[in-house]
Amino acid sequence: MAKRDYYEILGVSRDASPEEIKKAYRKTAIKFHPDKNPDNPDAEDQFKEAAEAYEVLGDAEKRQRYDRFGHDGMRGGAGGFGGGGSMSMDDIFSQFGDIFGGSGSPFESFFGGGGGGRSSRQRQGSNLRIKLKLTLDEIAHGVEKKIKVKRYTTCDTCSGNGSENGTALRTCSTCNGSGQTRKVVNTMLGQMVSANTCGNCGGEGKIVDERCGTCKGEGRNLEEEVIPVKIPEGVGEGIQLSMSGKGNVPKRGGVPGDLLIVIEEKEDEYLKRDGTNIVFDLHISLIDAALGTSIEVPTIDGKVKIKIDPGTQSGKILRLRGKGIQDLNGYGKGDQLIHVNVWTPKTLSSEEKRTLESLRDAPNFQPQPSKGDKSFFERMKEFF
Repeated sequence: MAKRDYYEILGVSRDASPEEIKKAYRKTAIKFHPDKNPDNPDAEDQFKEAAEAYEVLGDAEKRQRYDRFGHDGMRGGAGGFGGGGSMSMDDIFSQFGDIFGGSGSPFESFFGGGGGGRSSRQRQGSNLRIKLKLTLDEIAHGVEKKIKVKRYTTCDTCSGNGSENGTALRTCSTCNGSGQTRKVVNTMLGQMVSANTCGNCGGEGKIVDERCGTCKGEGRNLEEEVIPVKIPEGVGEGIQLSMSGKGNVPKRGGVPGDLLIVIEEKEDEYLKRDGTNIVFDLHISLIDAALGTSIEVPTIDGKVKIKIDPGTQSGKILRLRGKGIQDLNGYGKGDQLIHVNVWTPKTLSSEEKRTLESLRDAPNFQPQPSKGDKSFFERMKEFF
C-alpha cells in the first residue's frame, strides 16, 4: 500500500514554515490521540502516521531529501519511521513529547502535564478494600452508608506534581523524559539492546528540583475521607461492589485506584435468609394447632397476621408471596416461608395432666395416618 504524502497528512503546504509544521502536527496528534478516541481502532495508526510525517518534515535535512526524492529518499537512514523501521507509542512520546508541553495544553491530561515519557499517564493508583456489615433490613431495602476511609488524595498545594507550589518539573536529562535508559551491546550475534528504568528519575521522566513542603514531593497526602455509598437492595454475603476512582492516588499524578466494598451479612434474631427467600420458624402450641388461630409473625416489612387452620400439623410450610428479598439482577422478589413447629410442653401441672389424661383415648387425639400420607421429605420436594 502506497504511503500518503507527508504534507497531506499534516494538512500543510509544501512551503510551510517549521513552526507551521510543528503546529499542524500538534493539532493532528491531539485529534487522533488513542486516549481521546477509545472507540476508534484506527486512531492509533493515524496518530503514528502523523508522527512519521513530522519526524521527516520537522527535520530540515530529512525534509530536503523528501522534497527531492519523495518516500524513496527516506529509505535507509531516515530514522525510526522513514528508515523503514517502526516506532512504538513510547518512542513517539519520548521523541516528540516536548511539543505538547506548556501551560494550558490540552495534551497535558494525556502526558501528565509536560512532555516526555508516558509513565505518568499510565501510572495507576492502588485499590482499597473494606468490609461492610449490613443488617437483613438494609439488604432487603437498600441503604446509603457513609464510610470513613483513609486514602491518598492529590496534594492541593502542588496540584499533585510534587514540586513547590506546583511549578513545572524538569525533564530528566539522563533518559530525556522517556523514563528508560537503553544500552546497546555488540555481540557476535549482532547488537543487543536492553531497556531499563532510569535510575535518575525512577522511570518518571521528570525531576523535582524543589519538593513540595506539604507532601514532601509525593504529590499526594494520606487523608481521612467520608464517602457516601449507595447499597442496592438484594446484595449478599461476599458480593463485592466497586467505586471507581475512590482508591489511592499514585505518586505525582496518574489514575486513582478503586474502592472495593465487600458485603458481610449480620445475622438476624428471627429471620433467616435463603437466597431471595426469607425463612421463619413459627412455634405454636398443641391447642392452637388443633383448634386453629391467628398469630402475628415478623417479616422484613414489619409484622403481619396470618391464619393457622385447625388441625395444622408440625412441619407444614406456609408461604407469604413477595415478602422475600429483591433479586439483585432484577428477577423479582422471593417469598417468606414459615415453618410451623408444634411445641410440646416439657412440664405440666396436676390439673393439666388430668385434662390430657382424659383426652388420651379420645379418637380424635389418636394419630391415624392414611395410606396416602407422605413423609416430611416428600412433602418438601413437592413444595419446592
